[in-house]
Amino acid sequence: MIEIDSLPQLRAPVLVVALAGWVDAGLAGSGSVAFLQEQLEAARAFGRIDLGDLMDLQQTRPTVHLVDGVSREIDWPEITLTAGRLGRDVVLCSGPEPSLRWRAVLGELVDVALQLGVTEAFTVGGIPAMASHRRPTSVLATGTDEALVERAGAWRQDYSGPTGAQSVLQVMLGDAGIPTLALWAQVPHYAAAMPYQDASDALVKALARHVGLAFPAGTLAEDAKSTQARLEELVGNNDEHQAMVRQLEAQYDAADHLNGPLPTGDDLAAEVEQFLRDQE
Repeated sequence: MIEIDSLPQLRAPVLVVALAGWVDAGLAGSGSVAFLQEQLEAARAFGRIDLGDLMDLQQTRPTVHLVDGVSREIDWPEITLTAGRLGRDVVLCSGPEPSLRWRAVLGELVDVALQLGVTEAFTVGGIPAMASHRRPTSVLATGTDEALVERAGAWRQDYSGPTGAQSVLQVMLGDAGIPTLALWAQVPHYAAAMPYQDASDALVKALARHVGLAFPAGTLAEDAKSTQARLEELVGNNDEHQAMVRQLEAQYDAADHLNGPLPTGDDLAAEVEQFLRDQE
C-alpha cells in the first residue's frame, strides 16, 4: 500500500504527523507541518500512500491541472513522507486521513517509523474552543508516554468519544514502543473554519520546545498578524460579537484555561454557523 523510493539514513529521527480530516480547526496541524516542510534542510520526499481508492472523493476531491483549458494531469489525494533536518533529523507525514482501511494504512506508517528508528512521534491538530483571538493560543496534549506528557505540561485525560485517524495512529505508535504525544491547539470557535496561523505558530513553538527543533524565523508570525486584523474587523462590525469576545477574554483571564471544559459539538456548530451567516 505504501510506495517507498528508498529509506533515508537518519539518526534518531522524530516523526511529526498531520492528517487533516475529522479535527483540524483553523488548519492548525496541516499549517504547522507545511511550515516545517518549508524550513527543512536537505528535504527529500521518500514515500507516499495513494488514497485514490481509500477516500470518499465527494468529500476530498482530486485536483486537475489545466493548460489552455485542456486537462493535463489529475492529482489524487495522498499521504506523503518527507525527511530532512531541523537541528535534528525529522520525518514529516502529512495528507488527508483516509476514509477506508485505517488499520492497514496506519499500520504501514507505524512499520516505516520502526524501520527508520523513530525515537519519538508527535501528532498536531486544532480543536475549536471557547477562546478569544486576543489571547495566546493554548496547546493541550495527550500522550502514550508519561515522560512526554510531563514535558508537555497541560494535558487532558477525560475525553471519551469519537476519534480521528491521528489519535488511532498515536495509540498504534505507542503500542509499537514509540512514545507519542498529541498536541492540540485551541482555536477560537468562530475562527475554526478559516486558516488560523496563530494556532499553527503555537504548535510549531510547542514542537520546538519538546523536540529541540531549530529553524530560522518564517512567515507564520506575519500571516498571523493579517488574520488577527481580519478578525478584529469582523468582530468590530457587530456588537454581539464584541460582547462575545469580551466574555471569552474574561473567562480566559479568570479560569484555568488549559484544563477548562470543552464546549459541546452542538454549541460549537451553532456558534460557527451563526458567525458565518452574519458575515454573509
